[in-house]
Amino acid sequence: MAKKGEQIAALPMRWDKKGNLKVLMVTSRGTGRWIVPKGWEMDNTKPWKAASIEALEEAGIKGRISREMIGTYKYDKILDSGKALPCVVRVYPMIVDKLKPDWKERKQRTRKWFSPKAAARRVREKKLAQMLQSLERKPRKQPVIRELLKKAS
Repeated sequence: MAKKGEQIAALPMRWDKKGNLKVLMVTSRGTGRWIVPKGWEMDNTKPWKAASIEALEEAGIKGRISREMIGTYKYDKILDSGKALPCVVRVYPMIVDKLKPDWKERKQRTRKWFSPKAAARRVREKKLAQMLQSLERKPRKQPVIRELLKKAS
């Protein structure tokens, strides 16, 4: 039986001065394609907390992360051996409060804000693209984001 990987991800977001939602994407270290900050679960760490640690390491962001997932997607992680490991990624929305100018992986990755629609066009994973597109219209109405914003105010 093939082993399956389980990963966690942060979906960093903020609203610009015009009130439009923007999502922060980073490039992967291997292929340089646009992804959300993600990684493996961490022992003795809640999954949403692990996702916020990944967001800090990969994108240099701090913020408030939801304990509730916004969704999941699947992809094949290419291991150092060259083998593909099917992974399920649980995604937690995060409201970005701070972008650090200096962060752990800044020399290995690029970070950039996109509209949800533009971000969706840049990702390879279909379910992730659908998740991003769902934020294009009335993101504040999504229960998980509404709860996160409620806690922030």
